[in-house]
Amino acid sequence: MDSENTTTEKNWKHSLLYLIFIISILHLTNQTNFSRKLILGNETVRIKKNPELPLRFRSDGTFKILQVADMHYGNGITRCRDVLASEFEFCSDLNTTQFLKRVIEKESPDFLAFTGDNIFGSSSPDAAESMFKAFGPAMESGLPWAAILGNHDQESTLNREELMTLISLMDYSVSQINPSADSLTDSATGRMISKIDGFGNYNLRVYGAPGSMLANNSVLNLFFLDSGDRVVYQGIRTYGWIKDSQLQWLRHVSRELQGQETDATYPIKTPALAFFHIPIPEIRQLFYKEIIGQFQEGVACSRVNSAVLQTFVSMGDVKAVFIGHDHTNDFCGKLDEIWFCYGGGIGYHGYGKAGWPRRARIIQAELQKGKKSWTNVQRIMTWKRLDDEKMSKIDEQVLWDRLLSR
Repeated sequence: MDSENTTTEKNWKHSLLYLIFIISILHLTNQTNFSRKLILGNETVRIKKNPELPLRFRSDGTFKILQVADMHYGNGITRCRDVLASEFEFCSDLNTTQFLKRVIEKESPDFLAFTGDNIFGSSSPDAAESMFKAFGPAMESGLPWAAILGNHDQESTLNREELMTLISLMDYSVSQINPSADSLTDSATGRMISKIDGFGNYNLRVYGAPGSMLANNSVLNLFFLDSGDRVVYQGIRTYGWIKDSQLQWLRHVSRELQGQETDATYPIKTPALAFFHIPIPEIRQLFYKEIIGQFQEGVACSRVNSAVLQTFVSMGDVKAVFIGHDHTNDFCGKLDEIWFCYGGGIGYHGYGKAGWPRRARIIQAELQKGKKSWTNVQRIMTWKRLDDEKMSKIDEQVLWDRLLSR
């Protein structure tokens, strides 16, 4: 009996030492730049490079987001669409890559948000290869980035779940596959929700400036939603939409986030931004309202209105929404005090308009200066950069100002 106990104890100690050894190797490999691979047998396993987290405002009180809409990346050498005849011969996916690199260098964003149709499935023989090429500039930048899917991403060799899994494992990505449906109930039926529809529903928190009174609190929330692809509804083919289970999850997350307490001993109403691909039907109303930017094509949305706008209004924290899908629309317009902004297509393999430069949208949140430190978000602004010789900056505007919204 004693010998059995001794043997068991030795085996336990050996297992514990082995586990500690493996964890140490993983930690050291993850912390050093010169070695980012492990050799297991004959296989090489690559470790994901993670960004510096949490997402945080700069010491100057700003946080800048680059929205990248509709790259429509093909195989890397896929020809451009809708460019001038003089540009066509030497234009390909590489022009999209080059523009993305230029705008990252020009704006020095803190975070990149890809809002769907990252690849064009029918021009991508290998979805994974196209994804790595499309997100290459983001990974090379070392900046944290997140992505959602559009209606074309899954048309190649990977389905939507596989695509979001791949994206979540890429270097510096903070994308997530899907949240848990625990404790969520359907408001209409009262039944428990077993699964949240789609892939790529998640929220990210942006914390206060380092050393500030809100350094340990999220002062800006980012909501990402999967708006789906193509479906048949009542016998008619239409675009996807954000489902009720997603909206129930969003309401739940918003309530939890608004319940936080700050070091200043008073509750804050933390502003939020939302990102998804396919516009909601109400965007059509903006054709008759004042907008900033250009409304150049019809709004390609779902036949189903799933009350996304009403949900945002009831939540009270979403100040602006950023969408893609309609490449030659790049305007911002207000619906029920919430701004809805198109990114404007960045991708050269996606359709566009000859002589109308591809573009990308920048969003900047700015903190309010207190007596001793930065406090809550005071202002949210946006503008666009064009892929021209001067990287022109256009349509700068204020989307929300805490002082003016009281």
